[in-house]
Amino acid sequence: MSGPNAEPHVPAGDDGDGDSDSFGEEEYAAINSMLDQINSCLDHLEEKNDYLHACLKELLESNRQTRLEFQQQSEQQNMEADVQGLQPPK
Repeated sequence: MSGPNAEPHVPAGDDGDGDSDSFGEEEYAAINSMLDQINSCLDHLEEKNDYLHACLKELLESNRQTRLEFQQQSEQQNMEADVQGLQPPK
């Protein structure tokens, strides 16, 4: 199956004379299995990326809303201070 580094175990076989196929069914199955694992990992990473992207968009929108609220409060306080500044002291 797999070696210590998830590398396929390739038994020594063909001595290079070209009489037999250098990759047998077991080697192809091992490569297919590794490709399936890679594909699964990439799918998982894509899901995480999509989730993080959605979270960041939500956070960005929340920050925009909070900033607008602060700006409105600040403008309202400035207007109130201006109105109070125009009134004669009591």
